[in-house]
Amino acid sequence: MRVRTLAAAMLVAAASAHVAAETPVERGRYLVNTILACGNCHTPKDAEGRPLEARELAGGGLSFDLPFFAGTASNITPDRETGIGSWTDEEIARAITQGTRPGHGRLPGTELAVVMWVNFYKALLPSDLAAVVAYLRSIPPVRNPVAQPVYRKPVRRETYPEAERGFTEADLRDPVRRGAYLATIGHCMECHTPTVQGRTLYGEALGKGGKAFLPSFVKGFPAGWQGSTSPNITSHAAAGLGGWTDTEIARAITRGVSRDGRALGPPMGYHWYAGLNAEDVAALVAWLRTVPARD
Repeated sequence: MRVRTLAAAMLVAAASAHVAAETPVERGRYLVNTILACGNCHTPKDAEGRPLEARELAGGGLSFDLPFFAGTASNITPDRETGIGSWTDEEIARAITQGTRPGHGRLPGTELAVVMWVNFYKALLPSDLAAVVAYLRSIPPVRNPVAQPVYRKPVRRETYPEAERGFTEADLRDPVRRGAYLATIGHCMECHTPTVQGRTLYGEALGKGGKAFLPSFVKGFPAGWQGSTSPNITSHAAAGLGGWTDTEIARAITRGVSRDGRALGPPMGYHWYAGLNAEDVAALVAWLRTVPARD
């Protein structure tokens, strides 16, 4: 109850600070560069894992070699030849929320790879989706051809229950629902929920962790990265976050530091989450407190 009350107070305080003057581009910039962490895949990084700002979203950030797909994150700058500059707003929105390329350009009309988390992004509120599109239109175009992906199996997308239920603008005024929205469009549970025989256990093991990420099938993270396994982020007192303080959870999200001081490794996008405002961090913490305990 204390967490929810604190988060509610922060939302009320933020309402006066975040005046309605925020433009769609500003809102889109915030979403893309924080909770959506688009640059975690689409922006190349240096050897230390820092994003190369001059090549923001120009593709080539991460490369994947999976049983069902091989390819490199694409160029999503407004470059007309190598990016998405020739796509309409509707085509960009459809790619984000439905995973379908337009009927022109490379691989016309085909589905985007499953590593484009459409099953989470479909929960974007219409105003936020429009803001993301507006921001992608506003960034500098970068000419950077990226090799075409190889599809080894048909694309099969799982459904995420929260995204299927959807959200409303009113939800954002409730701390826990706001946190659920942010965690959904941030596809947190895609990494933090185990997969068994190709099925992600959102129903019976949501947030339990245990999913492995290895340099043998994902490349583009800092030199020396040897892989990582997603931790349990349920409310379990021992196995999860139940014994952590709000401050410790917030630090893990925004600074990539565990409760015991260990650095959390990729693919955790804390470099982007560091830009989350205080009320959104508080909302995420409030929602994490509600995730059923699993050990």
